[in-house]
Amino acid sequence: MVLTANRRFTFCASRRLARASWAREESERVYGAGREGDWGSGENYQVHLVFAGEVSPHTGFLVNLAEVKAALRGLIEERYDHRFLNLDTPPFDALPPSAENLAVTMLDEARAACRGLSARPVACHLRESPQRGATAYASGCVEREAWLDFSAARRTRSPHLSEEENRELFGRAASVAGHGHGYRLRVVLAGPVESDTGVIVPHAGEAAALADLRDRLDHTNLNLEVPELAAGPVTTECLARFVFGALRASLPVARVRLHETRDLFAEYDGRRFGLGLERAFSAAHRLHRRDLGDEENTRLFGPCANPNGHGHRYAVQATVGGELDERSGTAAALPAFDARLKAVLAEWDGRHLDRETAEFRERPSTGENIVTVLWPRLDGLLGGRLTRLRLIETENNRFTGRRAVEA
Repeated sequence: MVLTANRRFTFCASRRLARASWAREESERVYGAGREGDWGSGENYQVHLVFAGEVSPHTGFLVNLAEVKAALRGLIEERYDHRFLNLDTPPFDALPPSAENLAVTMLDEARAACRGLSARPVACHLRESPQRGATAYASGCVEREAWLDFSAARRTRSPHLSEEENRELFGRAASVAGHGHGYRLRVVLAGPVESDTGVIVPHAGEAAALADLRDRLDHTNLNLEVPELAAGPVTTECLARFVFGALRASLPVARVRLHETRDLFAEYDGRRFGLGLERAFSAAHRLHRRDLGDEENTRLFGPCANPNGHGHRYAVQATVGGELDERSGTAAALPAFDARLKAVLAEWDGRHLDRETAEFRERPSTGENIVTVLWPRLDGLLGGRLTRLRLIETENNRFTGRRAVEA
């Protein structure tokens, strides 16, 4: 398992993407910004800095996220927050302030600012709006993210299974009356960033492909009105594969994630499938070491070392991977997956982790250690198929374990 820690920051800024030297139509084609005036427009940005490294056996931290906050708060507040990027924040006086360019620049700056910490950033995920974002990696890879919403009805079933088998596998979702979802699709595009424009794909091409897909799926009955789905299983996994193929014809799609509900999604990257579930548990804890006094614990863990403890409603997002069973159209049996995830989390739900569980009597109950303990338990119940395990402690702090994937 490869473990990362993630710290979220926010800032508000204006920026101008439309080029003064371009015709309005060209700015619209490249950026979707043809209506921008001389002073541009604004966004509420979210930035997730991802850190990788070794977990300290002394503190249980991969990196102290309070130190990350201190190292980066000044940078973000002074250079980005409440700024007009084109005039106030070089190099965006010359470089287009696209999501791709912002992610690359902020990753470089964060790596410099965090040079003295125990771990350094390996990725910067920038969310420009609910529909757009970009991620820059220390490897040099850059990705663009787009989101699409659509509503559709369906009957979750496979024509290769009997009615009894469909009911057993899919439950009420296999009802002949059908049901519906408000789907949310994340599309990740990968490729070189054009030096002149700062984007991987011009807005016009991306928007046209997504609009065409939405027209094909929105307010339809997937089983009856989408010819490509009519003859096979209609499952979230198969739908994710369909949208990947439909978009890959015109866009450099690296992978897609299709959310059927807020806490259930399927992923596909052209080779591998994933099925993800999010469940929660509530627990109290205190970050401390039993062999240290209160003063030293406060120095190491700050307010999280409060002797009376504190707590969180932890969200746990687990993803299983594997080959698609073409007969059923599933990558995993959802009822069994859900039951096993709930069973593991139930052991800690409503507990004080340090006082009432054996796992954290001798080790700090940090997010990193929680993921480290959860991974082998859940992976064992899932037959070694766990590919990602994410613990969301707060909206600002999350920790993720990933299985190393062979090329």
